[in-house]
Amino acid sequence: QDNGTTLKPNVVYITLRSKRSKPANIRGTVKPKRRKKYAVASAAPGQKTLVGPSLQPQEAARAADGAVPRYAQGGNLAKVGERPWRLVWGPGVRAGGSDFLQPKAKESNIRIYSESAPSWLSKDDIQNMRLLADSAVAGLGPVSSESGARLLVLEGGLPGPAPSCGPSPCGLLKPPLDMSEVFAFHLDRILGLNRTLPSVSRKSEFIQDGRPCPIILWDASLSPASNDTHSSVKLTWGTYQQVLRQKCWQNGRVPKPEWGCTEVHHHEWSKVALFDFLLQIYNRLDTNCCGFRPRKEDACVQKGLRPKCNDQNSVALSHIVQRKHDPRHLVFINNKAFFDRSEDNLNFKLLEGIKEFPESAVSVLKSQHLRQKLLQSLFLDKVYWESQGGRQGIEKLIDVIEQRAKILITYINAHGAKVLPMKE
Repeated sequence: QDNGTTLKPNVVYITLRSKRSKPANIRGTVKPKRRKKYAVASAAPGQKTLVGPSLQPQEAARAADGAVPRYAQGGNLAKVGERPWRLVWGPGVRAGGSDFLQPKAKESNIRIYSESAPSWLSKDDIQNMRLLADSAVAGLGPVSSESGARLLVLEGGLPGPAPSCGPSPCGLLKPPLDMSEVFAFHLDRILGLNRTLPSVSRKSEFIQDGRPCPIILWDASLSPASNDTHSSVKLTWGTYQQVLRQKCWQNGRVPKPEWGCTEVHHHEWSKVALFDFLLQIYNRLDTNCCGFRPRKEDACVQKGLRPKCNDQNSVALSHIVQRKHDPRHLVFINNKAFFDRSEDNLNFKLLEGIKEFPESAVSVLKSQHLRQKLLQSLFLDKVYWESQGGRQGIEKLIDVIEQRAKILITYINAHGAKVLPMKE
């Protein structure tokens, strides 16, 4: 950094310690004048497309104006002044030295600086995240929603009216206030629940003056297909508690008609309760805010629903959604989290009737690695990371989740709840 070169922060270098090689001193010879060279990296024949951050041509030229980097063939070592470096390759750089000097494609907002993405994110997750973050918008349509969400038809097909996107991929664009949808997606994957839809943050020119907004993958297989407001399973709080006691479909048991079971497997309720408690999502199991003291801006207060808590058994659950081809499992939608809920006002009603919890999730909460994994995962989403104030802002959100995790573990131990593997 002391030689006048200018490099973007998306270029990753690893310092190598090695002895400086001295040129041979041959008597009677004249030392040749060194020529300035531009940084050109050539790849071995047949090398595949490289991934990760890369150096742009104009940056390489500026580097040559200062100390001249020399790239060793095959080893990718560059000497800048007296310090050797290893260059880690990035997106948009194809095999072959001539391609390196061509204009580079727009850098993805999903940044992966290692050889592979975090293990809890599948290849489909990464592909969908890049699709949502980087694809051009081919169409825009309204969605039947009270939240003001809009449907973006992404490049790859003809735009169609909502809610049908036809062959084109689509994303549900939500207001900036719903940015916690992105955090919820990453937490879901880290806990091994895998029940949320891929979500990223994206700066949109369509609403809020270009402010970052969450965009969620549109899944046409959901029932109902709105992906936004309705439930495919109709339950009141009273019938929900009855269903919990019957342990529907657990251990392969076929429920009797008089049990009142739905098609949803018993373990799904444990997963949604744990997830909603950590994020304090109330719009699924406690739509009327019966289990905590709401603020005047909460939806339940705005709609005048809280007085109905006097008859809790008749309160309807919301956003209970399945896929058409997979009615045993839930899909978590509308995951608006609340990080500012104080510890003396947590909604323990979300855990009522839950006697078992998923082992995969509880083991992560106990492992002391939750913070590390969340930092590693959320860093991939460049726009979200920056919108939350970088690492300092993200750490504050993780502080809240870690404290709630400790409270949840204490609750599990105090109530003698079982921790079971839930991979039916």
